[in-house]
Amino acid sequence: MSYSLQLYTLRNAIQEDLPGTIRKVAEIGFTQVEPYNFVTTAKELGAALKENGLTAPSGHAPLLSQDQDQIFAAARELGIGTVIEPYITAEHWQKAEDIQATAAKLNAAAKKGAEYGIRVGYHNHAWELESTIDGRTALEYFEGLLDPELVLEVDTYWVAVGGQDPVEILTKLGDRVKFIHIKDGPLNTDTKAQQPAGQGRIPVWDVIGAAKSLEVGVVEFDDYTGDIFDGITQSLSFLNSGSAKTTGGAQA
Repeated sequence: MSYSLQLYTLRNAIQEDLPGTIRKVAEIGFTQVEPYNFVTTAKELGAALKENGLTAPSGHAPLLSQDQDQIFAAARELGIGTVIEPYITAEHWQKAEDIQATAAKLNAAAKKGAEYGIRVGYHNHAWELESTIDGRTALEYFEGLLDPELVLEVDTYWVAVGGQDPVEILTKLGDRVKFIHIKDGPLNTDTKAQQPAGQGRIPVWDVIGAAKSLEVGVVEFDDYTGDIFDGITQSLSFLNSGSAKTTGGAQA
């Protein structure tokens, strides 16, 4: 299993010292990262990744609100193979026609991305699971509207916060899911309460096992009350150990 780190987790440290932060990520043991809003930092970030032997198989960028050519050009420069739209607000997930419009825009973005040799994906939050369209979650309805080349990065924590079982959702979404966000905690919207993988209520190994076409599992904290470098170290150690690969694992 291949693991990466969503660099948004370290946004404060990156703002203070990008090269030093990337070096620390490599020292902890990560070999892959998932950059965010990388157009403005592409040159500095690219140099830091190269210097530390890190790759970026995926990256987050606001495809539906910023210049797509700039995003795809920067992604290609960084070696990012999949650009993921990270955030479309809750009001866009309440009605079928709004979801159809979003899917059409992402399908168009995927066609442009293909010109750069780059795949396009989408990353969910809780509201895509809280809303129901035609008897299915809005995320499932949305998936059915996407062109075959689009992929999903399922944030398994926000699926659970949205009231759904991430194992069931991953099973339903099937081969569309190429990336997941691995995070843990008490399953509420208090991001500061998030915990290292294996210490909260997410059955991490069951979740990973349910994503049958998974390419990369991406560690992420939206926020954390402790030392964030210690948090990501604990998460990676848990994932690398494989010691809790039983049903439910060590999760409470």
